[in-house]
Amino acid sequence: MDQEHILARITAMVDDERRLRDAVASGQIDSTTEHARLGQLERDLDQCWDLLRQRRAKTEFGENPDEARVRPSSQVEDYQN
Repeated sequence: MDQEHILARITAMVDDERRLRDAVASGQIDSTTEHARLGQLERDLDQCWDLLRQRRAKTEFGENPDEARVRPSSQVEDYQN
């Protein structure tokens, strides 16, 4: 997945997050459902951001960005910038 695809996926997930928050605010879904969905969405976002950072680092250091791989969510969760 190239940088443009990763960024598009991140944008789509951020939009999904907003829709979930709006749905719970309007009573369309309950907070338990929101938390479950948001948890998965946050894990997926962590993985996408990590992949994007890997690709950028590889490019910066003259390596092939296509060698970057999605790491398990347990490995990338809660990374700090």
